[in-house]
Amino acid sequence: MTAAAAPVGFRNQLRARWRELTDNQRIAATIGIELVAFVLLWLIDSGLGYLAALVFVALWCRRMPPLPWRLLTEAIVVGVFVAAWLAGSAAGGIPIVLAIAFGLTWIPERHRRWAIPLIVVLLAIAYPIVLQRLFVVPFFGAFPDILTGTYMIVFMMMAVGLNIVVGYAGLLDLGYVAFYAIGAYTTGWFASAQFAGQKCSKPGFSIDNCPGQVVPKLNFSLGAVGVPVGTGGIHISIFLVLLLAGIVTALFGIMIGLPTLRLRGDYLAIVTLGFGEILPQVATNGSSLGGFNLTNGQIGITPIDTPGFGNRLSNLTGGFLPANYLTCCHRTIWHHQISSYDVFFWTAIALLAFTVFCSLRLRDSRLGRAWIAIREDETAAAAMGVPLMRTKTWAYAGGAFFGGVAGAYYGSSKDSVFPGDFFFNISVFILCMVILGGMGNVWGVLIGAALLAYLNKSGLGNIGAWINAHIHIFGHHLNINVPEYSAGIYGVIIVTVMLVRPEGLLPSRRRARELHEAETQDEYLYDLRHEGA
Repeated sequence: MTAAAAPVGFRNQLRARWRELTDNQRIAATIGIELVAFVLLWLIDSGLGYLAALVFVALWCRRMPPLPWRLLTEAIVVGVFVAAWLAGSAAGGIPIVLAIAFGLTWIPERHRRWAIPLIVVLLAIAYPIVLQRLFVVPFFGAFPDILTGTYMIVFMMMAVGLNIVVGYAGLLDLGYVAFYAIGAYTTGWFASAQFAGQKCSKPGFSIDNCPGQVVPKLNFSLGAVGVPVGTGGIHISIFLVLLLAGIVTALFGIMIGLPTLRLRGDYLAIVTLGFGEILPQVATNGSSLGGFNLTNGQIGITPIDTPGFGNRLSNLTGGFLPANYLTCCHRTIWHHQISSYDVFFWTAIALLAFTVFCSLRLRDSRLGRAWIAIREDETAAAAMGVPLMRTKTWAYAGGAFFGGVAGAYYGSSKDSVFPGDFFFNISVFILCMVILGGMGNVWGVLIGAALLAYLNKSGLGNIGAWINAHIHIFGHHLNINVPEYSAGIYGVIIVTVMLVRPEGLLPSRRRARELHEAETQDEYLYDLRHEGA
């Protein structure tokens, strides 16, 4: 008689025991675990305990019947925080945020596809105006400032672009930072004095013995704003440069993709890794390529022209479109003085919305279905008539285009481009965003990118400050510099997600189904053993 199979491994044993419990036993165990977590966190910091309790209540609300229990519970929670705000013991933004979050769950299923993204976009537009009225989140600190928000949006754009290559087409790309760098340097080339050169104002004389003035050799301007007279160089409107950067980067993506089209898996990753390492080195040593200064080497390219629509468009729109981002803002909305940082942030939102729209349309197109077919089974896709070479090339070009636009805009927003901004870790960092959020799902990728970008920019610093202020051992503060351990922290996050939810935080339905089917098939091969074996 065949012996009964038993699960192998601590995690699988816990999962099996949990499945053996009745529904009432699971509910009791869940409540007990949550109560213990609440008490422990409350002992560390009361605000952190209340935050955990709020999260637990929100999770239980999802299990309740909508009417009347869920609605009643949500109303009570919001009412408690309104009363706390009136009593002066809670920030007024808390009940507003809770009401919005609870309200999103009541949107009918048939309208969520467009209603939730629209509401999120409107909230993002209002974010700079209401930022100063928001509250401090225990453990995570204050909400991200506008500069951090712009940084997050740029990386969200790059993650959506990489998702086209990795999530849709299934091509492992470890050199995505190259596209980011090409886009940024395209801005430096076509919106700065990088190629100005020098010549004597009087013909026939060199600059060494010039009897007149030394003037720029090249001076071309097309729609640029805020460029001082006599600066020289190429100065094209940043908005035209964004399009140009996307096109140039897409061409480089095709050039990089062509030699790798016949490769798969690890071999493809190694080749793309090589390209990702080559281009940053070219940027670092590009101050004298055959005697031509292409990248200005370690010094970088600075300053870069500021974005702006010019006086004519600004006047036609009543000032809605700023003439110059750096000198644009004299309006006040809800007691908030609009700044140039806000305008950069709103422009980034517009670019991200365009990126997401294009990504979704590509996913649902004939080309997108071909990408998914290649990802699932390349041999079967070829047998069904999918042109592998052309389809993969379009994937590289599409992903590179949005990476280039993101790099170009980020270079313009920080007024400079330096080779130290483009190292290999960025490629891995963006890939982690895609994996964490859920490959193939744009919304999941946005969540993963926002989370990791926030942690990298200011989140880990805020967490470290909170730990040093609230946790002490035998009366001594820890004084830990948490950002120094960022690589290890990201690794722990990725490993934990891969063990608990391998499909990512918010995966596409197709991708989740693929992983769970594979997990079910492998369970009997790797996780089971016979009793007596």
